[in-house]
Amino acid sequence: MGLFKSKEERRIEQQMKIRQGIRGIEKSIQQQQKFSEDFIKNAQHAKKIGDEQQYQFIRGALKKTATVKKMLERQLLAIKNAMLIHAQAEASRTFAESMNVMAGEIGKVFGEMDLTKTQAQWEKAVAQAGSMEERMSVFMDSMEQGAISASGESSSAVGDEEIDRMIQADLVASEKAELGKLDQLESEIAKELGVNKQKD
Repeated sequence: MGLFKSKEERRIEQQMKIRQGIRGIEKSIQQQQKFSEDFIKNAQHAKKIGDEQQYQFIRGALKKTATVKKMLERQLLAIKNAMLIHAQAEASRTFAESMNVMAGEIGKVFGEMDLTKTQAQWEKAVAQAGSMEERMSVFMDSMEQGAISASGESSSAVGDEEIDRMIQADLVASEKAELGKLDQLESEIAKELGVNKQKD
């Protein structure tokens, strides 16, 4: 690859880095989900054997994992929003460039007569570009505020009640699955007994 990259090559490289970042965050979210599932099983086991100290330790680890997962989900959402705003900015830039070319062409064809119209179109394009910059500024401010609140764990923190609900819900689901297996086994035994009675 040469030392000097074209504008298109740099744009493609940037898009690849953004996609890699998104995939990395998505993978991290999946890992945190797997950690949560493992912690829930361990908490249930600790509760079953009566190890309160381990149960409390696992609850703390589960709470931290849930908080990290929520923070990663917010980061992923922020990147996706940034991509949308970037696409909007690109569309505005393309529009402004097209208007510039059109203004030049109009100037060549009509001479000085249509400069007023060209100026109005140019001012409209500049105003739209300024509006896009204001929207980007508002977005950046909201991202910074989100980072500040996330560091304080106020909005992202997961409460003790939510952790207890996660553990209890998984335990109930496991018990239902076990009961379902027992029902199926009883049904098979009853069916087998019925077949044997018919033979007798």
